[in-house]
Amino acid sequence: MKLIQLPTQAFEERLKQEIEENPALDTGKEEPENFEDTLTNESDHDDANEKIEADDINIDEYLSDDEYPSYKTQANNYSADDDDKQVPYAAGTTFHQSLKNQLSTFRIDEEEKAIAEFLVGSIDDSGYIRREIIDLVDDLAFTQNVFTTEEKVESVLKNVVQRLDPIGVGALDLKQCLIIQLKSKPEKESRDLAIRVLDEAFDHFVKKHYKKLLEKFDINEEKLKEVITEIGKLNPKPGSSYAGNNKIAEQIVPDFSIKIIDGVLELTLNSRNAPELHVSREYNNMLKGYSDSKEKSKSQKDAVMFIKQKLDAAKWFIDAIKQRQQTLLITMNAIMHRQEEYFLTGDERKLKPMILKDIADEINMDVSTVSRVANSKYVSTPYGTKLIKEFFSESMKNDQGEDVSTREIKKILETVIKEEDKRKPLTDEKLSKILKEKGYPIARRTVAKYREQLDIPVARLRKEI
Repeated sequence: MKLIQLPTQAFEERLKQEIEENPALDTGKEEPENFEDTLTNESDHDDANEKIEADDINIDEYLSDDEYPSYKTQANNYSADDDDKQVPYAAGTTFHQSLKNQLSTFRIDEEEKAIAEFLVGSIDDSGYIRREIIDLVDDLAFTQNVFTTEEKVESVLKNVVQRLDPIGVGALDLKQCLIIQLKSKPEKESRDLAIRVLDEAFDHFVKKHYKKLLEKFDINEEKLKEVITEIGKLNPKPGSSYAGNNKIAEQIVPDFSIKIIDGVLELTLNSRNAPELHVSREYNNMLKGYSDSKEKSKSQKDAVMFIKQKLDAAKWFIDAIKQRQQTLLITMNAIMHRQEEYFLTGDERKLKPMILKDIADEINMDVSTVSRVANSKYVSTPYGTKLIKEFFSESMKNDQGEDVSTREIKKILETVIKEEDKRKPLTDEKLSKILKEKGYPIARRTVAKYREQLDIPVARLRKEI
């Protein structure tokens, strides 16, 4: 079950670890042959606690007539990407290191440098210092043995840290961050007005109370549009824009691939999930040596016990990998056929209602097994790489009494909101009526829930002028 849960890259790491820990396991690309279950253990039927002597082991049962006995997992169902195993390493300067390097361009004394370095270390990945100045003063005293004042820290923050690149880092909140960026731009009427709007009416601006802004600053809609455009060009998270950010994006390796060939879906398993494993030649020779020797010493008997344990572990691991492959293919195959219309068209509205239990019942496996596959695996489709969990959704009945997927309803809701008049966005009540007209009787509360799940704000915050 642990192996099933692992995505391709983690599985490769686990495989590497097992090969390092078990010298009886070896990898190789020999001529394909059928998986032979020749590794049997006479003592499987014995009591688990009973001591097994070396003399009780039938060596012949561990040996094969082949010169290179091979225990392989074979899958005739995998994609040809054997060579695609190298993951590029990210290199370069981290975000915080870049900020520290810039401090050397300022003429500051030792105390100011210590304060500046501490402030830079307090900046989060988005570029903010989300702490009170008094707390920073206390921490400087306790952790850096630097005793200073709030005024001194504020001075270093404003005159040094908040002048570092990217512009806007070191701000204490969003308002300050945006104002710092505006002040770094060339002077012009729309910039100056944007600074006033943020400084004097930040809450009105954030909540899109445009009428109040028009009245407060005695301006027309055209001027307000210029202000909104000016502010819209700013970066609310200056830290995240840094190319050398120390957070490295994880490379997603699809575990499956679905292609459309002559109008028919074809499922393949990434070949990196189908390694070739066999017993190492050295271990085979050791067993033969023990079998051929007439006098068997205690050290030889101890050695053969060790070898037996490693061979048993190798057989178990190979069987587990084979079972993993079969489980992955059977589960994904059932999902693919259940959602055949979607995979043929790419239209999310074609996704059928499907819960974990549906697939578990169909393939006669436990729900937890299907969950392990769905939550951690990706599939490459003609419409992009998707997390398998995305194909699952609950159902509700339309006005025809048919079961429809909640994903389908969300897609329609998203489309309706996209096409609305942004000067007069649709309320949840109006959205509910529109969906009812389209044949989906959904309450206003449900519309609000789906809208939040789609990360779409309420009508007022979608308003544009």
